[in-house]
Amino acid sequence: MARPKLIIASSEANADMLYASSFRAPDAFSFLEVKGKTHLLLSDLEVDRGRAEAKVDVVDAYSNFEKIASSTSSKRPAFAKVVMTWLIAKKVTKVEVPSDFPLGLAKELKALGLALKPSKGAFLPEREIKSLAEIEAMEAATRIAEAGMSRGLEVLRGSKIQKVLRLEMETAVLQAGGVARGDTIVACGEHACDPHARGTGPLFANQLIILDIFPRDARSGYHGDLTRTIVRGNASDAQRHMWETCLTGQKMAIKAMKPGVEGGPVHEKLKQFFAASGYPTKIDNGRWQGFFHGTGHGLGLEVHESPRFGSTTFFPGQIITVEPGIYMPGLGGVRHEDVALIRKGGVKLLTQIPKPFEI
Repeated sequence: MARPKLIIASSEANADMLYASSFRAPDAFSFLEVKGKTHLLLSDLEVDRGRAEAKVDVVDAYSNFEKIASSTSSKRPAFAKVVMTWLIAKKVTKVEVPSDFPLGLAKELKALGLALKPSKGAFLPEREIKSLAEIEAMEAATRIAEAGMSRGLEVLRGSKIQKVLRLEMETAVLQAGGVARGDTIVACGEHACDPHARGTGPLFANQLIILDIFPRDARSGYHGDLTRTIVRGNASDAQRHMWETCLTGQKMAIKAMKPGVEGGPVHEKLKQFFAASGYPTKIDNGRWQGFFHGTGHGLGLEVHESPRFGSTTFFPGQIITVEPGIYMPGLGGVRHEDVALIRKGGVKLLTQIPKPFEI
């Protein structure tokens, strides 16, 4: 018999808690699923809002269980003791917790008699398959990402004086109803050869520039994720060949993504195609070059969530980024990224913004 599930976290920082409770709160609170029913333990500050907004069966007030826990002592009971009192009232003495459950809190609860078992793998594997409501939320989040990207491309097209491009993009995200993470990638030239380099300093004409933005919708908590690679000015033949090869590879991957297809072989074929096109994946002079990251990743309440492209078998309801990249020190980097919904007939791209090259 499956153990009751316990999460103690802030839903603003923990995607499992937000998914399980559908309740947004900045401070940690407790969620319990037992015998098919869901319960929250909330502070008096949040309990009324929780009863109105949370999608759970029962919302309990922390202060009620604090009183019970303090009945044997004049001291204010510790948080762990109050939680344990709440669990005992629900007849729960064994729980499954996420693998990232706080260690100190786990030790306190164990000392109070709770048996905790960390989850192996995803704590809420059902998050991988998106409902119709989640798909709509993801489409809205993608529109927010596109608003940021559109502003970035607009600024670059008209750039003759210095502008802070990252700030312009993240301001557009805020205006569209999103929350920018603050680490939007604007990487030019050699900076673009490191896939997660944020990029610093001036942007230069006639060089490859990677723009990668992954904001969160402030209303739903779901993320968009979008990358475009452009040249402000005139591209060289070598830059154009790498850009077009990467785009061809992305199209190959998207075409192959159908229910029942394994992502691993698709990823390997993509690497082989890039190698045959002149971009082998290898270490040269101490630096990686070619295509040395995953083809994509799950996207939702987290920017990177299950499944990983290379370790999944595609099935309807998954939302996965498709983002092959080619990185060649001395030339620059290219990455194309779009958001794909797996459906029975294949793939629906949630991303609508085009892919300009020379602007």
